[in-house]
Amino acid sequence: MSADDPPFLNPPGADPPAPTGAVPPALFDLAVNRADAALRGLRPSDPARALAQWHARTRFARRVPLAAVARALARKPAGPGEWHWAGGPGGGWVPGKAPFP
Repeated sequence: MSADDPPFLNPPGADPPAPTGAVPPALFDLAVNRADAALRGLRPSDPARALAQWHARTRFARRVPLAAVARALARKPAGPGEWHWAGGPGGGWVPGKAPFP
């Protein structure tokens, strides 16, 4: 790897290549929960850009469409308490801590 190589597995952008095949529910849950944790930790001024960069840098996230992760994150309940995503692409936010870190 040279100094000119970008630190991304996929270049971040508005139109990343679409993954092929079905996304296993556990992988989808992991992607949403990890993305949520990353955004909470970073507290970016531009969450959409930070999410795209996270997605591009995260090896397993390439199998989950960025738009689907963004839609799930947009549905997260506001207010106090801890929440995690469960149930795959058709799932939803559940109170409590995620079973996987």
